[in-house]
Amino acid sequence: MAITVKLQAFEGPLDLLLHLIDKNKVDIYDIPIVEITEQYLDYIRQMEQSDMNIMSEFLVMAATLLDIKCRMLLPKEVNEEGEEEDPRAELVEKLLEYKMYKYMSYELKDRQIDAGRNLFKAPTLPREIEEYREPVDYEQLLGSLTLGRLQRIFKDVVKKQEDRIDPIRSHYGKIEKDEINMDEKSAYIEAYIEEHRRLSFRELLQKQNSKMEMIVAFLIILELMKVGKIFIEQKDIFDDIMIMYAEAA
Repeated sequence: MAITVKLQAFEGPLDLLLHLIDKNKVDIYDIPIVEITEQYLDYIRQMEQSDMNIMSEFLVMAATLLDIKCRMLLPKEVNEEGEEEDPRAELVEKLLEYKMYKYMSYELKDRQIDAGRNLFKAPTLPREIEEYREPVDYEQLLGSLTLGRLQRIFKDVVKKQEDRIDPIRSHYGKIEKDEINMDEKSAYIEAYIEEHRRLSFRELLQKQNSKMEMIVAFLIILELMKVGKIFIEQKDIFDDIMIMYAEAA
């Protein structure tokens, strides 16, 4: 028997299925697939969704439910171990995984809200107090410390520092990430080619500031060729590669 479902915004077909399972108070491991499928299809019929990309996700799940419904009517399939396979098993696994991530998102949202309630007070100490440093009596600090004992302490400290050095990772270089905005770079190169109409590939690369920018420029050229905005010409094998804007070719 179908129930009346209040139309609301669901994040996806799995979110709708969880809503129906909670609404019917059924065991997620033993989903009444016939009843849930009818309610799901009833909701689909009532949806007024202009975005077909989102609507298509719900329709794919509807087809999956109908497929499971049909398989439930057929004789049980047996796996290699001789156990009967439940057509709902894969769907149940996806629902449990989605439910876990959904509750994790609620937990993260609560932590974000709690963090937003924390207030910090800026230091208000007078400048004279902040800059004050207690004088050190070196004679009292060193006491009976001799040069020999000081040398032994120094060697112990150096040895501890050497023991902490990773013999492998300590030789790693530093990886620096070049921050390149692909959209801005693509728009710049396309506008540059359109302005010059015909230019050499070498000339374009020489205007890049780093190796990473050269790689990005090369990828953008390939993409512009793919969509037909530019043409590439090379008369001989070792000649320079010429780039031509499509309208000028």
